[in-house]
Amino acid sequence: MTPRQKRLTWILLGVGLVAAAVGLVLFALKNNVNLYFTPTQVYHNEAPQGRSFRIGGMVEEGSVKRDSDGLTVRFRITDTAREMTVVYKGILPDLFKEGKGVVAQGKLDSDNVFMAEEVLAKHDENYMPPEASDAINKAEAAKSSSGTTPSATYPAAK
Repeated sequence: MTPRQKRLTWILLGVGLVAAAVGLVLFALKNNVNLYFTPTQVYHNEAPQGRSFRIGGMVEEGSVKRDSDGLTVRFRITDTAREMTVVYKGILPDLFKEGKGVVAQGKLDSDNVFMAEEVLAKHDENYMPPEASDAINKAEAAKSSSGTTPSATYPAAK
């Protein structure tokens, strides 16, 4: 081999190793990403089946029900267009209240009930993740174009 061929071999080997490392990192990250969906998106089957994801919206007034075991809580979240039942077994955050924003992480079961592994309540009355704000505003726009009365527009995070 000439020196030029040796140098080209080392360069190609280095590029191949970097490509393999990037591929492995991307593959590992793909399995750990938790995407965010709204109840409307879940209704339209946009959420992954059999994989963990996050769902967010407002806790529907009067929907919080506690089971007799003291830990299992059932509630409904809404994006003002659709509602979804969430079941969570554990201690809810102090800021969890009806009519307030919430994000839950978990999976859908076979009955389209969201089985939450974690529930996060928003930290103050003015904050809402930009994705949740956009989704709620889109749902409001769709609702108003269908002839129903729209409610408030939610401000995005700053």
